[in-house]
Amino acid sequence: MAETNQKSAQAEQTIKKHMLAALAAGLVPLPLVDVAVLAGLQLNLVRSLADLYGVEFSSQIGKSAVGALMGGGLPVSLSVNLGSLAKGLLGLGWVVGGASVALFGAASTYAVGKVFVQHFESGNTFLSFDPAQVKAYYAQKYEQGKNEVRKNFSGFKP
Repeated sequence: MAETNQKSAQAEQTIKKHMLAALAAGLVPLPLVDVAVLAGLQLNLVRSLADLYGVEFSSQIGKSAVGALMGGGLPVSLSVNLGSLAKGLLGLGWVVGGASVALFGAASTYAVGKVFVQHFESGNTFLSFDPAQVKAYYAQKYEQGKNEVRKNFSGFKP
């Protein structure tokens, strides 16, 4: 039981660390480069969680799993891409785009982390991952992630 609590605490810290990095990705001034950085961060998060739970990880399977999960959250993906493209607009475009990418990126990173923690804690592997089964849970954790961003990183100003 103590080992489970320790793993859960480590998983939570790993998710928060990656959320902070996702917030920083919103500061990348180049449109769509920030989205690529965010994708890399989320893949690294899943790799870190897989290592923590002793689940075999391959970059290809990890990319497929995260891509399938994020593809199910199309409005989120679209929002991040539009926010990123807004950085190319003069004036407030960069500020609005940066804030948008930061918030959506951190919230989606939180949700991805929570989905994979639940999946791995249930004894599952990447081979048994079904994004359709966790779509509602992802959406719930995405909303919770937005609140976590406000609560834990309120001093962060993109």
